[in-house]
Amino acid sequence: MIKIGIIGATGYAGAQLVWILHNHPKADIKFLCSNSYAGESYSDIYKNFSGHMYINCVSMEEAYSQLDAIDVLFLAMPHGKSFDISKAAVAKGKKVIDLGADFRLKDITEYEEWYKVTHQAVDLLKEAVYGLPELNREKIKGAGLVANPGCYPTASILALAPLLKNDIIDTSSIIIDAKSGVTGAGRSAVTNNLYCECNDSIKAYAITTHRHTPEIEQVLSGVSGKDITLTFTPHLTPMSRGILSVCYGKLNDEYSESTLLQLYRDFYKEEYFVKILDAPPETRYTKGSNMCHISLRVDKRTNRVIVVSAIDNLIKGAAGQAVQNMNILFGLNENTGINFPAMVP
Repeated sequence: MIKIGIIGATGYAGAQLVWILHNHPKADIKFLCSNSYAGESYSDIYKNFSGHMYINCVSMEEAYSQLDAIDVLFLAMPHGKSFDISKAAVAKGKKVIDLGADFRLKDITEYEEWYKVTHQAVDLLKEAVYGLPELNREKIKGAGLVANPGCYPTASILALAPLLKNDIIDTSSIIIDAKSGVTGAGRSAVTNNLYCECNDSIKAYAITTHRHTPEIEQVLSGVSGKDITLTFTPHLTPMSRGILSVCYGKLNDEYSESTLLQLYRDFYKEEYFVKILDAPPETRYTKGSNMCHISLRVDKRTNRVIVVSAIDNLIKGAAGQAVQNMNILFGLNENTGINFPAMVP
């Protein structure tokens, strides 16, 4: 059994992680940390666990004292909060999977510019591995610290990687228009995320300033071998979970839809969690699963390709992908504990 600690267990991503690991055949949760709910029963905070889980949340101080009892530490905290606990866990030889943003960007200056936080674990950043298994599996296998990708980047990178790897589109022409469910904004009580502010409406936010922009550019630049600067606009939609990422690019030559769809099927032919569809994907068919559904259309009039990608932001975009990374780290079948389809309706 893999002994596990989770810090940030009561946020939406943390709660999804607890749910998956509670049902994982090789996982043994040793502690759940939440400073806001320290001492409280987890099943009182999330009553869906009533009768299933008998564990009280611990404080961060208590979490430090329990690091010796675990094999892997999951961090599901806001940016700027992972530095010290990551150092402590890695020093003890524990695996760390960070669902936050602190180890995703390799350029420290870029991280500090976008996140407005001084990076306090530069040595760890050098050894952190970006945890997108479909592109980085071999490096993940030997990692001590995995930087779990963001939700928007996961959907967008998987959508665009085959085109950029094969030099199919003009790298200066990329536009990403993405929509997310409200859980992507976290569980904190913020006015803009209240029900009355989000229901029966859709809004663009963080236009030109969203912090996932440099993450997407960094990874896609690595895939293409060229420096990429792109336009990324996120939107908040009145649904609990899900991401639909619509990506546009100017084709370098003339291609048919069938040719590009076959390119995608070849690129992802060994990937269990990526499915290439003929019809445009919908978020409801990935909701509650670790799947990523992708399809595309070629606009011959403008010689552009439009790629549409759908994921569940809390699973493939967060907790499910974190467990996928854990499975790789510990030599398990990659879909162990996350081999379930979406629940419809």
